[in-house]
Amino acid sequence: MSTNLLTEPAKPAAAPTPQKRSATPRLRGLIWLSLRQNRFLLWVLSALTVLVAANIAWVHVASQHIVGVLRRTGCYGPGAIGGSRCWTFLAPINEPTFWFASVLQPVVTAVPLLVGVFIGAPLLAQEYERGTIRLIRAQSVSPARWLTARLVVPGLAVLAVSGVLAALMTWVWWTDLVHGPSSFDPPFQFFTYPALGLAPVAWSLFALVLGVLVGRLVRRTLPAMFLTGALVATTHGLIRWARPFFHSTVDVVVPLNALQPMNAWLVDTKTVLADGSRVGTDACFYGPRCDGATGTWLSYHPAGDLVPIQLVETGILLALTAVTLAAVFRLVRR
Repeated sequence: MSTNLLTEPAKPAAAPTPQKRSATPRLRGLIWLSLRQNRFLLWVLSALTVLVAANIAWVHVASQHIVGVLRRTGCYGPGAIGGSRCWTFLAPINEPTFWFASVLQPVVTAVPLLVGVFIGAPLLAQEYERGTIRLIRAQSVSPARWLTARLVVPGLAVLAVSGVLAALMTWVWWTDLVHGPSSFDPPFQFFTYPALGLAPVAWSLFALVLGVLVGRLVRRTLPAMFLTGALVATTHGLIRWARPFFHSTVDVVVPLNALQPMNAWLVDTKTVLADGSRVGTDACFYGPRCDGATGTWLSYHPAGDLVPIQLVETGILLALTAVTLAAVFRLVRR
């Protein structure tokens, strides 16, 4: 055995090589947990958005193809459509128009209701129903912070999906229907108005927060879902009843049997008698009272009133959303 092994001092141990940290930021804590809990929801919303967006794109492409055919054949423009030849080229427009008005608009109109029932209502109701809320309260995280993290992921997802669908629906409606070959789709129809502009976004956020509040109060998932659906439908009915008063109407007197303005929302109509008084149109069917009538009085919202009416409605819904959200935080803190 060599004596060097006994006499040489021991060499100091080599310092551990520091591990390189990944440059990619990683989510941790409550946000990571919220993403994990909402993975299925995010996949479903993404698939729904892609599916509806693909259908909207098909409507636009099909409509523009028909417009191109009409332009090349000289059948596009004011007064250009006439005769069986041009009507033959225009007939295919009925398919994308029907799909947009009868399928896509009802689907987008139903999005807020589905958000409130299937996303908002179970969010807190299932925590109370399963008893996991007790485990959550035993942690060091405050209830307000936990609820914020629990709401931020579905809230941003709903905001993004409703915003994308509303933007695409409004673009196609404005480009291919109102300013397309048909030039007709009143914006205030039952399924048209809720699918355009700011309405889908405001209604979706309100339905989401309303469902969360109902779930916190009921604490049972299925009853909370049914009650949320009923409340969203009731609120929609009340807002629809008050909608004509969100902006001043246009009041005009037109000749008898004249057509109402294109794409307008007719709020009220009366018959103008010879002495200048106005009576309901129904009264003219039961006697000679309307003999000698001079015209028809119309009270309507033109298509241009869509934006101001939706701004007022959006303000009301955002205010209700803020109040409902404050109530949810107050109840959870207790």
